[in-house]
Amino acid sequence: MGSTIKTLDALNKRIIQCNLCPRLREHCTHIAEVKRRAYATWKYWGKPVPSFGDRDARVLVLGLAPGAHGSNRTGRPFTGDGSGDFLYPVLHETGFASQPNAVSRNDGMKLTDMWITSVGRCAPPGNKPTPQELSNCAPFLDAEIRLLHNLRVVVCLGRIAFDGLLAHQRRTATLPSRADLIFRHGAEYTLPSGLVTIASYHPSLQNTNTGKLTRSMLREVFQRAKHAALPISRTHK
Repeated sequence: MGSTIKTLDALNKRIIQCNLCPRLREHCTHIAEVKRRAYATWKYWGKPVPSFGDRDARVLVLGLAPGAHGSNRTGRPFTGDGSGDFLYPVLHETGFASQPNAVSRNDGMKLTDMWITSVGRCAPPGNKPTPQELSNCAPFLDAEIRLLHNLRVVVCLGRIAFDGLLAHQRRTATLPSRADLIFRHGAEYTLPSGLVTIASYHPSLQNTNTGKLTRSMLREVFQRAKHAALPISRTHK
């Protein structure tokens, strides 16, 4: 993909048109046709999910992949499922989101200083994309980070997102080794590229319903991200 994509809008259009992964495209299309009974009246998105947020963002949120009946239904990251129901209220509390509830692409949600994306752009069976499918999506993340000109901080939601960011840094020749970069909730690293990355457990129902990830834990991550995104002259005052 290189530098042929000049804007985030153009990149999102390319993402929506992608058909590199037949297994994922078949799965997403099937889910959109069969639907879940609770969403029987919905017209599912059913395509690769574009990214969302503030084009001048200093903070990037990196997730795993769309949910089958969440983003694959609504067409917007973390919108319409349990993960989003947990994430967006925290983003609202920390000043990144204009409202706490995310239900559709047309609900009026606006993000400030934040861009949300994922390492996989299609809902995978069992929430498990294959290594090749993640590799097919990798150029999108490379282009995205290149086009977010003010980017300072990346919040990685889950180990796969964390690994995806480090793989990006290796591809762009800014990370010679990741030996000392270990995923754990709350881990914070400044990468050779200058990006600060903060790791968090993913806000999946498996983590939030069991208390592995609490709202206060996630709130602290985003408060730290907001502070780390400030210009250096301000963070040292």
